[in-house]
Amino acid sequence: MLIKVILVGLTLLIGGCTTKSGSYSYQSLKPSQKYPSQQLAMNSSSVYKPNGELHATMRPYTVMGKEYCPTVVRVGDTFSGRASWYGNDFHGKSTSNGEGYDMYSMTAAHKTLPMNTVVRVTNTDNGSQAIVRINDRGPFVETRIIDLSYAAAQQIGVAQKGTANVTLEVLGFEPSSSRGIDMQAIAKGPKESVLNNFFVQIGSFERFEGASLTKQKYASFNGYSAIIKDTEYNNKRLFRVWLSGFKSEAEARDFISKGYFQGSFIIGE
Repeated sequence: MLIKVILVGLTLLIGGCTTKSGSYSYQSLKPSQKYPSQQLAMNSSSVYKPNGELHATMRPYTVMGKEYCPTVVRVGDTFSGRASWYGNDFHGKSTSNGEGYDMYSMTAAHKTLPMNTVVRVTNTDNGSQAIVRINDRGPFVETRIIDLSYAAAQQIGVAQKGTANVTLEVLGFEPSSSRGIDMQAIAKGPKESVLNNFFVQIGSFERFEGASLTKQKYASFNGYSAIIKDTEYNNKRLFRVWLSGFKSEAEARDFISKGYFQGSFIIGE
């Protein structure tokens, strides 16, 4: 649930991410093996850093032996499952995106939705609805899809019963600097931000010489061109070699599936 409680137990994965567990299901694209699906990235500033690295809240992680892979979504995506709520025991503690949890704000925890995704939660048992902003990870119970704040749970009748069947609908995305829900701004905001450039990373080096040699070797490979990206990761400078020229994520996936480069993966910008 709260990152302060589980952060020590989080382990970044190399691959194999959970997108369906227990009784909840996602009507969305299947994530790639290593990183979330990038074709429908709705707000790249919330998903990627300027150097192309994923934000920490979007990296694959493991909690209590279960693997989760944060994904990106677009307006209109729907989900179904069972909701629960969390309250006083966590009030004031840090959430997964660093905010202090406020049980009286309209927020919620979700295992994989990007931070600041705004969703409409409908209690299918009684028809009541609430609009919440995702700012935390959880609930880490297989049969539950979302953990509501106390205020949101009260609004749709979950606080009284403890859990309820719900549907979720993605309404939009708040800027990462915002901690509220401005529906007018969301309505005018991005419905999705399709990434126009796709690359396949084929190598990563601490020394420029290694990256340069790799670039030269694969300067023109099966119609794709090699480039070097100078990046920083965990306070360490890394020279990454990407193949460019892919027109879609599907094309990049097909290329990776041929096994030319072990450990290669897709990058979108």
